[in-house]
Amino acid sequence: MRWVPGLILIGKRGANVKGIATLLACAAALAATPGTAAVNVEAYVKKDGFEDIKLSPTGEYYAATVPREDRTILVVIRRSDNKPSGVVAGERNSVIADFDWVSPDRVIVSLAEKFGNLARPQLTGELYGVDAATGSGEMLVGQRLQGAGLGTKIQPKKVERVAAFLTDDLPQDGKNVIIAVMPFSGDPFTRAEKMDAYSGRRHPVARAPVRNADFTTDNAGVVRFASGFGADNIRKLYYRQGDGAEWELISDEAVTHRHESPIGFSADNRTAYLQAEQETGPDAIITLDLATRSRKELLRDDDSDPYRIIYRNGTRVPVGAFFMDGKPRTGFFDEKSSEAVLYRSLQAAFGGDSVRITSQTSDGRLALVQVSSDRNPGDFYVFDVQAKKASHLLSRSSWFDPEKTAATEPLQLKARDGLTLHGYLTLPKGSGGKNLPMVVMPHGGPFGVQDTWGFDPDAQMLAEAGYAVLRLNYRGSAGYGAAFMHAGAREWGLKMQDDLTDATRWATTQGIADASRICIYGGSYGGYASLMGVAKEPSLYKCAVGYVGVYDLPTMHTEGDIQRRGSGETYIREWIGDREALGATSPNRMADRIKVPVFLAAGGEDERAPIKHSEMMEKALRNAGVPVETLYYKTEGHGFYLEEHRREYYTRLLSFLARHLGGAVATAASGAPAARGK
Repeated sequence: MRWVPGLILIGKRGANVKGIATLLACAAALAATPGTAAVNVEAYVKKDGFEDIKLSPTGEYYAATVPREDRTILVVIRRSDNKPSGVVAGERNSVIADFDWVSPDRVIVSLAEKFGNLARPQLTGELYGVDAATGSGEMLVGQRLQGAGLGTKIQPKKVERVAAFLTDDLPQDGKNVIIAVMPFSGDPFTRAEKMDAYSGRRHPVARAPVRNADFTTDNAGVVRFASGFGADNIRKLYYRQGDGAEWELISDEAVTHRHESPIGFSADNRTAYLQAEQETGPDAIITLDLATRSRKELLRDDDSDPYRIIYRNGTRVPVGAFFMDGKPRTGFFDEKSSEAVLYRSLQAAFGGDSVRITSQTSDGRLALVQVSSDRNPGDFYVFDVQAKKASHLLSRSSWFDPEKTAATEPLQLKARDGLTLHGYLTLPKGSGGKNLPMVVMPHGGPFGVQDTWGFDPDAQMLAEAGYAVLRLNYRGSAGYGAAFMHAGAREWGLKMQDDLTDATRWATTQGIADASRICIYGGSYGGYASLMGVAKEPSLYKCAVGYVGVYDLPTMHTEGDIQRRGSGETYIREWIGDREALGATSPNRMADRIKVPVFLAAGGEDERAPIKHSEMMEKALRNAGVPVETLYYKTEGHGFYLEEHRREYYTRLLSFLARHLGGAVATAASGAPAARGK
């Protein structure tokens, strides 16, 4: 790490920083030395002290989310003495999907449920208000909101079974917010409402002309865009000139075959900024002149979509974007802007690491800066912009020493049909990077999900055990344009699988992987791809691991939380395939082609990939005489939550891989409880 002249650093990762780090239960450093004969999985099992943290508009408070065994909680902390002023905790499987400071002393929390560690949070549509000074909180809108009782007709909050989501925190208002509200029904119409962030009182301000709509406001808080889709999953974008004006359809995917999504307005509200899909290549950020309706490309990478939008401090005015261009980089509309200058200064100070301003005080003086990399889970600094002083606040997974973790490098290769593929290779620290046992690790999703450069705990654990780890953004993944994602439609077990095969063979031809010591391991869709890999390429892999996977594709039409009438039904048909054709690419129906040992793990409460899939896969393998190990937990969902379950899973995983590839096992100190698997 190098420092630019004039920048002062106070504290660093690994320092004995008291106060907020202790308060959030950041653990003491835990030895985890790569390259030893065994892996202490405790470092990869234990939960972090916090997930996200944001600075209040005046800098008086922090708000942070803290993980527990099967839920997350929100803690509000005074900066003056690092003492908590409030805590919000939900029920089992409840998580805080997001939270926002809507005034100097008020936080709005968006609640969700998450049935399993890998599951995407399912928003419950409940918004909860927290007073920073007193710590008191109350439900403002949502399905579990209770009225004032039968004895009064005066109801301070409207009690109805709806889902609500924060659209605009109205930073110049200080009291009200704009929310999107929709009834609990299939493919509903959405309405925009202004809500008092303290009392929960609300009144309508707009109704969407399309189902499943999201709203976008201008800098005055006026709803101007509505973007949504119906049962046909065709996305439409509507615009209106202001309050009370008629909606106008300005982008129809059925006509253009591309979607445009609003990301904000210029300061004078005369220009809108859109992220626009292109016929080929990555998305672009374009300007839309609202008077002439002319469009102009403003910012575009050669192969990567905008990954995260950068906004001017205290506003909703976009000024640039992050691109996951192998490693993350920034691009600005005006490279001479104050935001661009500030980012360049910080990036120079933390050379080689990714730098992101996560929140900032309204006056722009203090910024909360996250610094992370492939070897560093993330350090947070409070940066005084005027004094150019960065004070270390706390670290994610503080027990990891970046000097001892494995490096991850971007890779690029050609698929057999000429399509360019991107991915990442993590190599054991101290290895020569040649002739290594390798684990191919396909990500879940599969559509709209992307492996990125950064600290990946599973890849780090496997690298510590001595394996090269290959992660590939096969066709269908997010991040490389609409055409690349659509290239994966209805290609489960076909071209998407061929991409993984091609990447595996690329690693052997490059001399990175020992062709006789390769295993494939993934979760969710990655579990499917792992079992399909050994069915389709019986001699390429030595073993396979399927974690909370789906293995019988026709069953996806009838069971699981993706399947629902309307848009969900359309999604399965258009992106996965027709039920009658999917048996041919279902690994449980191809078990006789599998010639290598298999390890399956699943949860009995999994709603995304019901355990029935793993049970059918296990039965088919046993009937075919294939060696199979299983680990099932009735009380777990889509990914294991409880530490003792995760500990046993990782211990079993390392043992399974070691028997077939020769890497390290878990240390005795990792001690798994008595096996519950078969």
